[in-house]
Amino acid sequence: QVQLAESGGESVQAGESLRLACTVSSRPYSSHVLGWYRQGPGKEREFVASMRWGRRSTYYADSVKGRFIMSRDSAENTVYLQMNSLKPEDTAVYYCNRGADPYSPGSYWGQGTQVTVSS
Repeated sequence: QVQLAESGGESVQAGESLRLACTVSSRPYSSHVLGWYRQGPGKEREFVASMRWGRRSTYYADSVKGRFIMSRDSAENTVYLQMNSLKPEDTAVYYCNRGADPYSPGSYWGQGTQVTVSS
């Protein structure tokens, strides 16, 4: 069974940057979509960004477009989420997911990594 492991979450000040990483235990197929989702305090889990492994097409939520960038290292089976100009409302547990649709999660989740942004 595939496993996903996130890392990189920290407590930072507003305006700072962070890079999250998600390593997948087995190489994704080209059709797989690797995505980032987040769940803030008292909120539903929401889509942040995703990438189709085979095409490197990227998709972003409107709330992060222009600030967050998703990339990958295919040799390491790892995707990254570069988060710039962080805001307090970005505070959440960030989860990595493997699925088939750019905007809907699949069945495989990582354990999550906490990002806290202070004003």
